[in-house]
Amino acid sequence: MSFKKNVVLFVFISFLFNCKSEESIAEIPQIIPIPETQTINKGHFILDSKVGISYDATFKISGDFLRKFIQEGSTIKLSSTNDIQFILDDTIKNLEGYTLDIQPDKLLIKAKTDQGAFYAVQTLRQLLPNEFENKTLSGETVSIQCMTITDAPQFQYRGMHLDVGRHMFSVDFIKTYIDALALLKMNTFHWHLTEDQGWRIEIKKYPKLQEVAAFRNETLIGHYSDQPHQFDKTPYGGFYTQEEVKDIVAYAQARHVRVIPEIELPGHAQAAISAYPNLGCTGTQVDVATKWGVFEHIYCSKDETFDFLEDVLDEVVALFPSDYIHIGGDEAPKTNWKTCAQCQNRIKIEGLKDEHELQNYFITRIENYLNSKGKQIIGWDEILEGGLAPNATVMSWRGTKGAIEAAKQKHNVIMTPTSHCYFDYYQSTNPDEPTAIGGFLPLEKVYGFNPIPSELNANETQFILGAQGNIWTEYMPTEDQVEYMAFPRILAMSEVVWSKNENKNFADFAKRVENFNKRLDLLDVNYANHLYEISGELTSKNKSTYYQLSTTLQDKTIRYTLDGTEPTKTSQTYNQAIPITESLTIKATVFNSEKRLGSIFSETINHHKAVGKIITINKEPHKSYPGSGPQGLINGISGSDTRYGDKEWLGFWGEDLEITIDLDTEIEINSIKTRFHNGNGQWIYAPKEMELEFILLDGSIVTDKIIVQNQIDKILVDVNYKFITPKDLDIKVKAITLKIPNYGTIPDGKQGAGNKAWTFIDEIKIN
Repeated sequence: MSFKKNVVLFVFISFLFNCKSEESIAEIPQIIPIPETQTINKGHFILDSKVGISYDATFKISGDFLRKFIQEGSTIKLSSTNDIQFILDDTIKNLEGYTLDIQPDKLLIKAKTDQGAFYAVQTLRQLLPNEFENKTLSGETVSIQCMTITDAPQFQYRGMHLDVGRHMFSVDFIKTYIDALALLKMNTFHWHLTEDQGWRIEIKKYPKLQEVAAFRNETLIGHYSDQPHQFDKTPYGGFYTQEEVKDIVAYAQARHVRVIPEIELPGHAQAAISAYPNLGCTGTQVDVATKWGVFEHIYCSKDETFDFLEDVLDEVVALFPSDYIHIGGDEAPKTNWKTCAQCQNRIKIEGLKDEHELQNYFITRIENYLNSKGKQIIGWDEILEGGLAPNATVMSWRGTKGAIEAAKQKHNVIMTPTSHCYFDYYQSTNPDEPTAIGGFLPLEKVYGFNPIPSELNANETQFILGAQGNIWTEYMPTEDQVEYMAFPRILAMSEVVWSKNENKNFADFAKRVENFNKRLDLLDVNYANHLYEISGELTSKNKSTYYQLSTTLQDKTIRYTLDGTEPTKTSQTYNQAIPITESLTIKATVFNSEKRLGSIFSETINHHKAVGKIITINKEPHKSYPGSGPQGLINGISGSDTRYGDKEWLGFWGEDLEITIDLDTEIEINSIKTRFHNGNGQWIYAPKEMELEFILLDGSIVTDKIIVQNQIDKILVDVNYKFITPKDLDIKVKAITLKIPNYGTIPDGKQGAGNKAWTFIDEIKIN
């Protein structure tokens, strides 16, 4: 080969190598929430002290934020040049949309509004080294990959809620919480300020709200379901002064976050009534509530109460520039209204049908008052009862039924169903998780939430404004616990409300969360890390049963044992489903090349006579709690004692069930065992009875009835049925049907009174 040919070949190989090097450097950015489009370009923009930022008054908040973030997070001192430019672009259709164009010699932020530019800044923030967050960046030069990002939110309402009534948190923490919303492009902070357990906002006209209603004598210890109830015997309380409220609202405005206050009415008002007993129906002195739940002391519908509420709302309206005021409207027992002469007189005078229409009167009267002040109301979906107030926005929490009903009536809706948006639910099956209210809401389920109910047509979907995550703090006394329950689920919610569905992929999201956790470490956020945990599923194929293991991050190694020992680096690597022919315990965990990463997963499989058989149910499980489908009831795996929303529990709302198990061949039956969840605080009730039908080979049926021992103080109710063969008969069973009537309507005085109860059923074991 000639010298000339060698040179040409060398140059060509060098060109390929350099192209590959450039490509390897240009990694896809790990932004949360994922942008609409992102194109990687050649080259890098160098951020150093030669760089300057140019912006006018239109982009003051976003420009000031970026300048401060760079200069306070590093040793870079920006110059007076215009290398970073904020540009007004009226061609951008979405008011919160933006284009971020990073070129080798300049960085352009284009937006129609300061809010859009602010979200461009938050994206740029995630392209900068994490060390900017805690001011530990070394060096005075940062290289940023050239790229073009075009982005806009899917929904206009993107929110997070925080309950400070049950437990109160510092002003500094509230600001930190708002910072998190801003970073994730969420634009609404729903501040739940009043509750039965404490009134948390200063109202100058009514000083007893600060002196009495803001403090409780003691607080429940442990879980509400623990019997008997125990208390800490320690006074608890506090409130935010109006100056503190103004400070928080201004802080939020400087991050394009609006603050929506919630003043609960007519229910969840026991704290206010403790300060001013005349506000209730009985006029008797009551204490601020010391445990969780729903209480019968609600606001009376007399004019005196409305005068009080209007005075309170006058002061609230003056503090919050938001166009919305949240007025609650949920869980208002009508017990006292039914026996109150003034409430019954109100029903008569106003020509109302019953107490439910009285609630509608109450909400509508408050709405009219707030409308006169230039405000709109939001209420929980109970405000649909007795008719919906004319201009109300509905916050749908009891599933999606309320959302569908409201949207069809052309009312705006914010989605926040318990099944996908309640971050006070457990997020892991680990037994050492901190105490939570119950339920199970892992990261993947939050991420999979679609705020648009499938039952709505194209015209009706326009009324779905967006969604929010809720944090109720009965079991979160500290700021660290709030963070642990919020993160990383708030990351998933941010992508639910910002990013388009076609751009979403959970496996990709999980990798971005793993990267984002490094930023959270430097921000000193106490996040939960369940990325390295394992989940399992029993499957059947060709009448054989197998157990499959999986983990969120697919590039990790799973090792497992079947002998009860804990897995080590030398344990068997999981490559294919494990055959199940007998009862056993599988233990597994995730490893990288150096060490174990996650906690140990353990699953006990009790192999019984129904495992792998055919099961049918006359009703579909509720779409919010489908578990593993009907087959999950006979897969040999029991659900969690506390996490009734996990994949082994099936949930049904108000349905009478008929569950048939086809045993494929005639089998001798000795016993049937199952259990029901009985978390009355979450509207879940075990059935009062159930009927069994045993279908014999000749088609004849043997029936029996079971009275379920529903002990009110037990969160789990076991059913253990012994099949007694009639004397002198050799009976083998071909199929079994369980007929399970729903508990019925939740009684007065209980949470969810007047609604149908939920039925949650676990594994059906046949031996």
